[in-house]
Amino acid sequence: MEYILGVDLGTSGTKTVLFDKAGIKIASSTVEYELFTPKNGWAEQNPDDWLSATITTIRDVITKSGVAATDIKGLGISGQMHGLVMVDKNGTVIRNAILWCDGRTGKECAEITTKIGKERLIEISANPALTGFTAGKVVWVQKHEPDNYAKCHKMMLPKDYIRFKLTGNYGAEVSDASGTNLFDINTKQWSKEILDNLDIDINLLPEVKDSVDIAGNITKEIAKQTGLSTNTIVCYGAADNAAAAIGTGVVSTGKAFTTIGTSGVIFVHSDKPLIDKKGRIHTFCSAVPNKYTLMSCTLSAGMSLKWFRDNLCSDEINVAKNLEKDSYELINEGVANIPIGSDKLIFLPYLMGERSPILDEKARGVFFGLNTIHTKYHMLRALMEGVMFSQWQCLNVMRELGVKTNLMYACGGGAKSPIWRTMMADMYNIDVTTVKNEEGPALGVAILAAVACNMYENIEIACDTMVKIKEKISPITNNHLDYIKYYEIYTHLYPALIASFAKLNDI
Repeated sequence: MEYILGVDLGTSGTKTVLFDKAGIKIASSTVEYELFTPKNGWAEQNPDDWLSATITTIRDVITKSGVAATDIKGLGISGQMHGLVMVDKNGTVIRNAILWCDGRTGKECAEITTKIGKERLIEISANPALTGFTAGKVVWVQKHEPDNYAKCHKMMLPKDYIRFKLTGNYGAEVSDASGTNLFDINTKQWSKEILDNLDIDINLLPEVKDSVDIAGNITKEIAKQTGLSTNTIVCYGAADNAAAAIGTGVVSTGKAFTTIGTSGVIFVHSDKPLIDKKGRIHTFCSAVPNKYTLMSCTLSAGMSLKWFRDNLCSDEINVAKNLEKDSYELINEGVANIPIGSDKLIFLPYLMGERSPILDEKARGVFFGLNTIHTKYHMLRALMEGVMFSQWQCLNVMRELGVKTNLMYACGGGAKSPIWRTMMADMYNIDVTTVKNEEGPALGVAILAAVACNMYENIEIACDTMVKIKEKISPITNNHLDYIKYYEIYTHLYPALIASFAKLNDI
């Protein structure tokens, strides 16, 4: 038998899954790690926590499965996008990684826009300068930590650091690189024009390849630590959402998915770049060679629910432990008893500022309409609906650009929730489908690795075999009409609060 490993480097933890050639999950393992918020709006992690989690989870799945290391032919890595990892000439991390959800770089993004020009930046990189993207983080370190910047030998995205540690080779790939504001989407290489204007040496950035290309083999040191063979190849992998697209079969025009993970994303495949000149929606390179994607990003989707659970649902957490259940199952059971609209309670999911579609790092979370009739479960349902209202708003922007979808795949942790899947179908007013394997990003990069190992001729053929449909939920017209009433209020709240968000930020 031949097997493939998919490693998914997320914000809350790293999950490694072992698949057979047919895409069937053999074993999986997850290790969580800490998110550091040293200041309001900042978000950092230690890249070596990611590495430790990767090594541990690989070793775990090999042990659990009993599969011989020589039968594991390939490994792919997906990773959280936009983060900045800096290493010195010895490959040692210089400072904590600044993450995708970090909002500290507002001034730097304004500076980048001034230096490049807003229209020109979008022409080159397909996206405006955003606080979540990597370029602002690089400029921030230049300005605020010049000593760290001077030590830097290479700058990498999160999963590229892990792949470097597994293979000993530096590298980047198009799906992740195109989310940095430093990449030319037309030439599919780093933009010399942008780098020169920002005084960034191009040699600090690794060479860019396609997602299915081979980056190297597992090193002897990593083989000893994990139990892998040095004959196992490692492909370049993909950004988390590009990988999730592969893992759900979104590899042809018209297909789309919504993922509710730490962030919330709508992701559409396209044969050509579709660019929103207002910058509300992002355009990136696909993990499928020579294809493109249109993507939105709500920063605090599953993160909002996790925040509420961790701080206000200790009863559910404790009961779940005693019943050996997931605490989110108990939350779903309570939410199911609350009506659409949460008895006139609406949540704005801007806990870490917001990217799509409002582009405002100063925005913050809001419960609107609180009343004495509201319980914890009203707040939980409002929170889940608020996250989905954000997705709906982003989908409507895509529809403005001419995107047509008649089927939406659901993936990420949120796809496990029947409540969230039903909300999705009713709000979007289209069918929502899930796939049998819920390990979207991990399966996606395993598919890339399988293609790199010549198990399949191309990604599309591999998806036909390895991605299998599970179930479909159809919308209920009356529910859609009910949601419209609350959605209209939702879309008016941010414009009404924008000045107050800015004033609060300046205190």
